[in-house]
Amino acid sequence: MSMLRLSDLALGELERDVLDVLWTDGALNPGAVHERVGAHRGISVNTVSSALKRLQDKGLLAREKVSHAYVYRAIVSRAELQRQLIDGIAAQFGDAGGVGLLAAFVDVAEERGEETLRRLEQMIAARLGEGGP
Repeated sequence: MSMLRLSDLALGELERDVLDVLWTDGALNPGAVHERVGAHRGISVNTVSSALKRLQDKGLLAREKVSHAYVYRAIVSRAELQRQLIDGIAAQFGDAGGVGLLAAFVDVAEERGEETLRRLEQMIAARLGEGGP
């Protein structure tokens, strides 16, 4: 998959919620997405359809015509989007050797609690045990 531009990865709350629904429930038409994320907000199906189209334009969704409606599906996993966000930030704001970025990442993990730091430690140990990333 090609690298997305950092600006394309900047998502509004509705776009994040739409992606979350598609990651959880799989491919859906705009009406079904609206039932899950739009109805309780009091927004129209058209607003949800616009969010779906923006996500498609950003390269995060694909759509297929089924009967009289489009069905949208995520073409980027949550983990891949997270990786690309971090990679984009590292490319824009990283320092020599990435030490500052790594320190910031560890700081965020620490703020989330000791259990998060321990999970990070286990993930690093597992990767080192595999002999690579």
